[in-house]
Amino acid sequence: MRYVAAVVLCGMASILWASDPVLGKWKLNVEKSTYLPGPAPKSQTRVYEAKGDGIKVTIRTVSIDGQVTVVEHPVNYDGKAQPVTGSQTSDAIELQRIDEYTSESVMKHANRVIGTNRRVVAKDGKTMTITFEGTDSRGRQAKITAVYDRQ
Repeated sequence: MRYVAAVVLCGMASILWASDPVLGKWKLNVEKSTYLPGPAPKSQTRVYEAKGDGIKVTIRTVSIDGQVTVVEHPVNYDGKAQPVTGSQTSDAIELQRIDEYTSESVMKHANRVIGTNRRVVAKDGKTMTITFEGTDSRGRQAKITAVYDRQ
């Protein structure tokens, strides 16, 4: 009986992740985005892919001066701290799902909150908007509205 319950739960988790509208590749639309204090990156691509019992996100950013960074972290929607690799500003993320299209996260560095994100995928699945409030890599107050187009 336990085996059957485990199989059913795993199957339900697979369906949940497979139906997540964030899955796929997203490209930053710099013209529709605002970065305060700035500057905005030259480009950014986000890839959300189903991995095991969750989702993995890979964020590739090209800064205005051409430097490339690649940040990765799991997306588990459980509100527990998950490791972030490749970032200069954060080393952990706590993510919670608000509804099918919306999630919120807390970004941390050395167990200190550096900012919050709200991610909303449009109901038509064509755009995604992420708003961030917190501090940037230089310790300045930052407010970002980043708009992404599905690729």
